Order: sequence, then structure tokens, then C-alpha cells
Amino acid sequence: MIRVFPLFALLILFSTTASAFNKTIPMYIRDDVYIDYTEFVKNKDVLNISDFSGKTVRRDVVDMIIAQQALYLGGFEYTFNYIPGKVNFRNTRMLQKGQLLMSFDSYWKSDALSLSKDVHISSPVVRLGEYFAGIYTHPNNKKVLNVSRLEDLKPLTAVSTPKWKTDWRTLQSLPLAEVVREDEWLSMARMVNMQWIDFMLMPFHNSNDQSFEMEKIHLVPVPDVAVILQDSRHFVISRHHKFGNQAFEAIQKGLKILRQRGTIKKAYTEAGFFIDQSKYTILNKG
Repeated sequence: MIRVFPLFALLILFSTTASAFNKTIPMYIRDDVYIDYTEFVKNKDVLNISDFSGKTVRRDVVDMIIAQQALYLGGFEYTFNYIPGKVNFRNTRMLQKGQLLMSFDSYWKSDALSLSKDVHISSPVVRLGEYFAGIYTHPNNKKVLNVSRLEDLKPLTAVSTPKWKTDWRTLQSLPLAEVVREDEWLSMARMVNMQWIDFMLMPFHNSNDQSFEMEKIHLVPVPDVAVILQDSRHFVISRHHKFGNQAFEAIQKGLKILRQRGTIKKAYTEAGFFIDQSKYTILNKG
């Protein structure tokens, strides 16, 4: 039997469906981050997560969660449809054109400022002086794992991209044999894993040995050694997206609330990203 719905009922149904659709915003996420994010969040309500410890949580994953919680606390009621892929620098172009609302992966302030005519820059989520990176290498690369002082870096090679101004500037300031350019993060990790390059700078992880594992990649940090990256990190929101101004106002309010509650510090600490400086040799300190 064919059921015939009254016209007004169909209009209400269409209106409700359209409204729900319009409240969902596409968000492009780097595929490796998306995998770790979905594994960590699973069936949890992302807006109520307060425990940030876990095998797959890392700085990028915490960024995603903090951004969503801040937007919600600031009154932004839209949800997101995640689209994973290799999107590192394509995302930047989409932000500039208004095709992407914001980046859930925070930007270095130096990178964000170069885009300021096209994006709003949030208050810092990682403040100046808080970002310490590990020297990550293959578990069998003994010459890297034996590094204990700045001079030990002289025969080594590292990989990064000048598109990340702070990372590139930091590596250029170290006494290295060579800094190789590669613009894709996953390709950097593969090069180090294959031992074509000695190391890359990475945020610390909260696994027992602070190692990073994904697919066939296994990298470990030099024990008790870190490098400081002198810059702050911020969320960037497109000035040209139809919800850009609304999202910027919301995330500013929300970040202030999360900062006051101590949630931001707690999240990055539990994820293993914030370290106890007293337990590390900071190679480039001062």
C-alpha cells in the first residue's frame, strides 16, 4: 500500500532535514590524525571528554577536542562532518578562499600571521615557551639515540618543511650536517623510519616509552633530551567563510573558559605533550 503524506507534513520533514544538514559543516582532517582521533574518542561524547590519557592521543588529537569544546562553550552549535585525507597545505588554501571554516590542527603564530588578511587568529592554545619537541628516530639509529649535548648533532640529518616556519627556523639554528625539505608530514616520518634521514622533531607522546607507532612506522625519542620551539600555537578561522566571524567569537570565549578551568594544561599534560622540563636536557635552551 502506498502511503500519501499531507503536503504540510512533507514540508515540515524537508525543513527539519534541511535544518539538520545546514548545521553540519565539512571539516578536512589529515588522515593519520583522523585515525588516532576516532580510535581515542570511540563512543565518547567529545564535548564531555575530561580524561586525555590513552594510546592514540597526541597533540593533534588534543587540538581537535579542545577546538570543539571551546566552540561549544562559546555558543557555536554546529556539528562537523570529518573528511580525512592528505590535506596539510591544501587546507591553508581552502581557509584563504573561505572553503574551509577553520583548522582543527593549530598553527604556529608565525605561520598564522602570514595569513592574517584571510584568517582570524585565536588566543594561544599552546603558549610561548610551552612547546618542547622530542628528537624522534628509528629505534636502531644509535648515533641519534646517543645524543646528549648540542655538539652531538653535528653529523646528523633532519627533515622538515619551510612551510612550518618555526620548525624550520629551529632546525636551521641547530648544528646539523643537513636539513632536508619534505612538505608532507607522513613522508617525513617514513624517511626517518627508513633511516634515509636521521631524525625529525615531534611532539612527545604518552606511551610508556614515548614512542610513535603507525602502520609500519616506529619512531622513538632520544631519552631525556628535548628541543624548545619558541613560538605559540593558535587556531585559525577563515574570514571568508559564512560562519567565520561567529566561530571566531565562540572559540575565543570557549578558550578563555577552558583556560580558566585548567582544561587546556591538563589535556596536553595527560597526552604527554607538556613535559617536566627539570627531567630533560634542553639542547637549545638559552
